[in-house]
Amino acid sequence: MNVSIGMKAPDFTAMTTFGPIKMSDNKGHWVILFSHPGDFTPVCTTEFVEFAKANDKFEALNTKLIGLSIDSNPSHLAWVNQIYLLTGVQIPFPVIADRMAEVAGLYGMIAPDASKQETVRNVYFIDPQQIIRAILIYPLTNGRNIYEILRLLTALQTTDKNKVVTPANWQPGSPAMIPPPQTYNQMLERINEPAKMELNCMDWFWCYKDLP
Repeated sequence: MNVSIGMKAPDFTAMTTFGPIKMSDNKGHWVILFSHPGDFTPVCTTEFVEFAKANDKFEALNTKLIGLSIDSNPSHLAWVNQIYLLTGVQIPFPVIADRMAEVAGLYGMIAPDASKQETVRNVYFIDPQQIIRAILIYPLTNGRNIYEILRLLTALQTTDKNKVVTPANWQPGSPAMIPPPQTYNQMLERINEPAKMELNCMDWFWCYKDLP
């Protein structure tokens, strides 16, 4: 099964390094569910260190991190402990043990043409209503940019809060955009009175808006 944007996140119960969890218990919070190919691998280790360092930023955005790979819970525990011994960084979020690939199968985390034994680097952005809002997929060979994940999460929350969209290369604090007009009268309003709407318009379909 492959999930897609706009779907309700498939529910599951799984064992993690923090004990059993159920996806639907996270309703009311954003969730970043991400898979990694395997424990005790170099790229995954750097990703976990960077996710851990950014955990406070995710928590400030009402967001929970949840990791996953097709490894056992004892393997996860040994690995996160080794990360701590090597770096002094504790992994403050749960890591799902998915030896039978049950969760990986629900979410389509395995790309069989890349590997039938490992999950690729999937990232699922799940909103407080348990709707999948964005999906990023990285290959086995290349690590994720944690700040891009934070940026996109912030953009999604900004869209929800302010009913705006965000342009290419948008950063928090930058002007957002408003969706294109849906009627002729809306188009005329943007052409004739953009200042009244507190807009900075390049054209009737292309308008920026400063956010509080």
